Amino acid sequence: MSSVKKCVLAYSGGLDTSVIIPWLRENYGCEVVAFAADLGQGDCDAEILKKKAVASGASKCYVMDLRKEFLEDYVWPTMRAGAKYEGTYLLGTSFARPLIAKYQVLIAQKEKADAVSHGATGKGNDQVRFELTYAALDPRLKVIAPWKDPKWNIHSREEAIDYAQKRKIPLNGISKKKIYSEDGNLWHLSHEGGVLEYPEKEHKYDMLKLSNTFEKAPNKAEYIKISFEKGVPVALNGKRPDAVALLTELNKIGGKHACGLLDIVENRLVGLKSRGVYETPGGTLLYKAHELLESLALDKATLAEKQKLAQTYAFLVYNGEWFTPLRQALDAFVNETQKTVTGDVTLKLYKGNVIPAGIQSPFSLYDPDLGGFSDVDFYDQKDATGFIRCFGLPLKTRGMLLGKKSPVNFGKNLPHS
Repeated sequence: MSSVKKCVLAYSGGLDTSVIIPWLRENYGCEVVAFAADLGQGDCDAEILKKKAVASGASKCYVMDLRKEFLEDYVWPTMRAGAKYEGTYLLGTSFARPLIAKYQVLIAQKEKADAVSHGATGKGNDQVRFELTYAALDPRLKVIAPWKDPKWNIHSREEAIDYAQKRKIPLNGISKKKIYSEDGNLWHLSHEGGVLEYPEKEHKYDMLKLSNTFEKAPNKAEYIKISFEKGVPVALNGKRPDAVALLTELNKIGGKHACGLLDIVENRLVGLKSRGVYETPGGTLLYKAHELLESLALDKATLAEKQKLAQTYAFLVYNGEWFTPLRQALDAFVNETQKTVTGDVTLKLYKGNVIPAGIQSPFSLYDPDLGGFSDVDFYDQKDATGFIRCFGLPLKTRGMLLGKKSPVNFGKNLPHS
């Protein structure tokens, strides 16, 4: 890599990025500008971060509150799409990285920096999410990824702590005894490491910070009502707070009832498997409520197609392909489907269970008379006879023409025509 004069680092104040500041200066001789994004992770005190970054060797540190943009422009679109990676993971870390990287690029342009850097390792997904965003938004920027850099010789948490202590970098309580690696924001909190590295071993949920365990959740159920307008959550129990306040309250309620706890083994983009525990209390409630409302307001064909595309959307988000034409095209489809996803959903919460307790929508496609067992003028049951004849015609034709000649074996002891 050619010489670097100024580099903007995605900075969290944690051990890795605190160490990277002096490492960049020592190995690249460049000025380092730190950037920290407040996404609701709870430990983003601007003044403390700025002081720590400067004490670590940064020339300055930007701290930006991006919580509102994070929810409205990244989380809500993903939720409205129904995207879940491998059917379970609600993408809490995945859609945070493109937002951080976007502002990192904007600051690099403002500072006239020629490089950007991140603390993601070469074994995880975040390296891809950061670097694809850099490439999409400003391909001229050089990328310094220390964990993949031949000059990097720190290979463990213990070595990083020793490196920091020798340079008198403030650690603010970081120690060699910490068991779990965490990543959090307003949407979720993830945990990796420790006993979680062994899928055959049970853990005790001793790492939880947002949620009760199932055993400690209240013995009494609680009902909540979430209101949506065009697929966007706008109210909780009749009150209309802003997006940040709404999710904050849902996190408290869902966490109390142990909703949204997930212990999974997932397939990382780079090809390896990893195990993690995720706390997504408010997000789990929103996903469930939104799915229930769609079941009432979307027609069969649209819902089926949307569910298929939700998997594609999830892969795009997980793989860091946020700033792509395909993701934008899928948003256009989702936006069209959400025009009728307006209404109220009541949920019953009990020891991790999220139970439907009522759905209402002015655009409901459910007719109680039509959906019931009684005869109605609108639907003549005798019409089903002709429908089944037409629907089953290919099967009947196959049986009549092929009979015993059919090379397809449908199982044992079947009658033959």
